[in-house]
Amino acid sequence: MVRFRSLLAALTLFAFLICGSLVAPSLADNGPNHRVRNQHLGVSGGNVNDASRSFCCSGTLGALVTDGSTQYILSNNHVLGRSDQAVAGEDVSQPGLIDNGCRIATVVADFTIASPLGSNVDAAIAQLRTGQMDSSGFIEDIGVPTRSVVAPSVGLSVAKSGRTTGFTTGTIGSINTSVSVQYQRGCNSGKKFTVSYTNQVVINSSTFSAGGDSGSLIVTNNSAHNPVALLYAGSSSSTIGNPAGEVLTRLSNVLGRTLTFVGSGTASATTQNGKSQSGIEPFIRGFGGAMPQLPLQASDRASAVLETYRANLMATPGVIGAGVGVTSENDTEPAIVIYVDRTSGNRPVFSESLDGVAVRVVHTDPFVAF
Repeated sequence: MVRFRSLLAALTLFAFLICGSLVAPSLADNGPNHRVRNQHLGVSGGNVNDASRSFCCSGTLGALVTDGSTQYILSNNHVLGRSDQAVAGEDVSQPGLIDNGCRIATVVADFTIASPLGSNVDAAIAQLRTGQMDSSGFIEDIGVPTRSVVAPSVGLSVAKSGRTTGFTTGTIGSINTSVSVQYQRGCNSGKKFTVSYTNQVVINSSTFSAGGDSGSLIVTNNSAHNPVALLYAGSSSSTIGNPAGEVLTRLSNVLGRTLTFVGSGTASATTQNGKSQSGIEPFIRGFGGAMPQLPLQASDRASAVLETYRANLMATPGVIGAGVGVTSENDTEPAIVIYVDRTSGNRPVFSESLDGVAVRVVHTDPFVAF
């Protein structure tokens, strides 16, 4: 896993950002305020036991959730739960070890439960200690999110605030995506292993996230900031998230109580394909203007074809992902998007279409837990 595993690595990336190789949105600090003591969410944090002899690891404390009486910090299993190894009550600090010289900073929460790796989400919660974080759920550079979850759709404009790259925006490139993600049981130590996921959200961007942003809440890039997905993995050119609705469902099942996001408005059922329950498609505006979304009928058609071929595609050497997106030429024409590991040495060849649906191949690095 990545998650920034030494102080030297953190300082190296910080210098990289300062040199201007990444262009920060006008509202963002591009990370520095996210790596110091900060009571907002979307900032550095992690389990204080997430360290090995030579390294310490941290991620992002993404958002607040509640069971109606108790508030919890939401992040990843591999950030709060040490990849299934944590026990209830382990301390969670802000900032994380990596941003405090591998020393424990302010303890803000106590690890509570995680959905096990292999359950199709990488998610965990830690009970918030009173007064240690903003109880309104305010996310740095974003504000207070809306409590109602929006289902991911291709073309949806999204934003996130995370430990490493701060506030960034992007567009969902594929949904209903199967992915293979690499993990390491310890902090830069222990045997590597792969976890398979289905129905994942992928943002195709080299600047949306980086190691240490795991645990960030991905929200709609509009004034509502509805939760869309929980960031947990990616590559140098892609970011992967668990759909927010499934995150809440899985964690609620483990906790034994229903969890909802802390924020403004009233929690409601997940909307489908970016549509409200009234069936009216919202006009999602990003900082760059309106983003066209793949029509629901086209998305459903591509999904049906993908189901026919998904198992064979994922069994093809070199393939690490397969989902539903759009063609590179037309953002309203559906495509089956196949992600190929360009480092594997395999060069699989695919037909230009499957059952009348276009095929788009994306070459990327291996997907790893951030």
